Amino acid sequence: MAPDDSAEISRLLQRFERRFLATRALRSFPWQSLEEKLRDSGSELLLDILQKPSGDSVTLSESTAIVSHGTTGLVTWNAALYLAEWAIENPEAFTHRTVLELGSGAGLTGLAMCKMCRPRAYVFSDCHSRVLEQLRGNVLLNGLLLEPDVTAPAQHPEHNTHNSESPRVMVAQLDWDTVTAPQLAAFQPDVIIAADVLYCPETVLSLVRVLQTLSTCLKDQRAPDTYVAFTIRNPETCQLFTTELGKAGISWEAAPRHNQKLFPYEEHSETEILKLIL
Repeated sequence: MAPDDSAEISRLLQRFERRFLATRALRSFPWQSLEEKLRDSGSELLLDILQKPSGDSVTLSESTAIVSHGTTGLVTWNAALYLAEWAIENPEAFTHRTVLELGSGAGLTGLAMCKMCRPRAYVFSDCHSRVLEQLRGNVLLNGLLLEPDVTAPAQHPEHNTHNSESPRVMVAQLDWDTVTAPQLAAFQPDVIIAADVLYCPETVLSLVRVLQTLSTCLKDQRAPDTYVAFTIRNPETCQLFTTELGKAGISWEAAPRHNQKLFPYEEHSETEILKLIL
């Protein structure tokens, strides 16, 4: 077998393994090439794939439809996977800190962080009732305990007597258009994250408003580190985001790219993470 053929087969198998182990839909895939390789290799290759999983895992219940029940928050989007990978490679940004996630959706990013980055507390948030219901279910699916009170996570340092390695986990209903400064200040976040929430001008304006409010109400403490991950689908929407950040007095810089790819998402999609300075 020529070296080029061997390398192509290796890439093919890696793509199949990653999507198979993550139970992701394979809408387009060179099945004939894979079938030929599996036939030539017998059962050993299949056993190798099945025995491949190691370490921790994240279990998710999510919709198979992009839009369901009037929201896009019931499915995992590419930037959530990308941010989760970045966090796993940079755990020091989240270890022993309180993380507030804006627009958590299905919860993949936060669940991966809770398992791999050891935050002190993690607040999932969203505004849609169906999304919040699914979020709570996904938290419990992954063996994490939900706090009944979603406010002021920093006020309970004695928590986690049941498991010192497990963060305090909360699910909060948070509407960006109506949330108040006292409500945001109560979370006392050390880190703020958001993934794939820049999908239309209206959400961009609402997100910047929330970030500006957080910047103002937390001015007496160290500004939280803020990371926003997004897939560039419409350059004008991304440009609007950076323009509005400038108007709000929030500076930003591109976070360095990570090396490892753990999750299946479209390789050709252009995804970035901005680190904001509130």
